[in-house]
Amino acid sequence: MPALPDVPPPDELAWEPDPLLDGFVSAPLGPATLVRRAGRPSAPRGAVLHVHGYNDYFFQDHLADALHEAGYAFYAVDLRRAGRSLLRPADDAGAEAGIPPHFTTSLQELGGDLDAALARVHAAEPGLRVAVHAHSTGALTTSMWSHARGANGPDAVVLNSPFLDLAGSWLSRQVNTGVLGVLGRLRPLAVVSTHPSVYATYQHVDNGGRWWFDTDLKKPEGQPVRAAWLRAVRRAQLRLARGLDIPGPVLVARAASSGPDSPDNPGLDRQDTVLDTRQIARLAPRLGPDVTQVVVDGGVHDLTLSADGPRQEYLGTLVRFLDDRLPAVAA
Repeated sequence: MPALPDVPPPDELAWEPDPLLDGFVSAPLGPATLVRRAGRPSAPRGAVLHVHGYNDYFFQDHLADALHEAGYAFYAVDLRRAGRSLLRPADDAGAEAGIPPHFTTSLQELGGDLDAALARVHAAEPGLRVAVHAHSTGALTTSMWSHARGANGPDAVVLNSPFLDLAGSWLSRQVNTGVLGVLGRLRPLAVVSTHPSVYATYQHVDNGGRWWFDTDLKKPEGQPVRAAWLRAVRRAQLRLARGLDIPGPVLVARAASSGPDSPDNPGLDRQDTVLDTRQIARLAPRLGPDVTQVVVDGGVHDLTLSADGPRQEYLGTLVRFLDDRLPAVAA
């Protein structure tokens, strides 16, 4: 991981009304973008930093609302080449010409965005303990970063359906890992997988779903998976499989079951149709010495986007975990 950044005073951030969500403001953070609620609790008991997944960005204002109502100052980061960071001019966002959205050759690069975001939250919320809430690939990145940062990382970590392994049999995962090792070096931008996201399509209000999101930033047609990006993911997963040492308390949440990402799947709105929940259960204990697992019956891949009952169950579990464990961590 890169060295911890020097952080100017928080009022030097160029906060502007957020272009995507009413009641929020956002500001450039190097190549990334930091987002927060325009208001904060009068006496916050802690702060939470949200990290999105692949083909994703922060739009879950109801997550921010739930944490605000529970007394937590809420922030989110749209990582480089993702979400709001794609809406800025390329030179302003520090983007290199020709690099596709979400692409990276190392999750350590994204760790630099997390360093900057965490430092800004600490500067803006002096004395508060900070938890990171991360989803899917963002949860994998957060896990590796938290392990690397140790005591300089977040005080607690919540992983919402973390991407801890590839799907498929042991043999297919081994073969794919070997192929990616070669292809990722020789043809880093080669597309190794592309298919529509039925899950994302189903979630959108235009298709009868519950949620509005910008379909240029979270594409129902899916975001092509490129060789070097998947090689970077696989390297992190293999390192995690050997065991990490995230020092603070970790909550790992997952849906009760997995199913196909197919329009004819009757469980599309009550299963994880992106990841294998059994892999999450198997690998979660390897994140560190203090890991709590929770299963949300009827949850979908992003548990915050589940139907009303499972969603409220997850948000309640999240708040209880923070209430119970975040104050117990030394500042």
